[in-house]
Amino acid sequence: MSRFLNQLWSDERGQDIAEYAVMLAVVLVIVVGTIRLIGANANNVFSSVASSISQ
Repeated sequence: MSRFLNQLWSDERGQDIAEYAVMLAVVLVIVVGTIRLIGANANNVFSSVASSISQ
C-alpha cells in the first residue's frame, strides 16, 4: 500500500502547462479579490484607529 501511494504521489503524467496556467489564473483571481476586500476594510479600520488616537 505504501509503495502504491508513493508511486501515485510521484506520478507526473498528464500534468501539462495548460493545467498549471489555469491553476495560476484561479489563484490570482482569489488573491486579487481578497486583497481588494481586505484593502477597503483595512483602510476603514486604520482611519478609525487614527481618529480614536488623535482624540
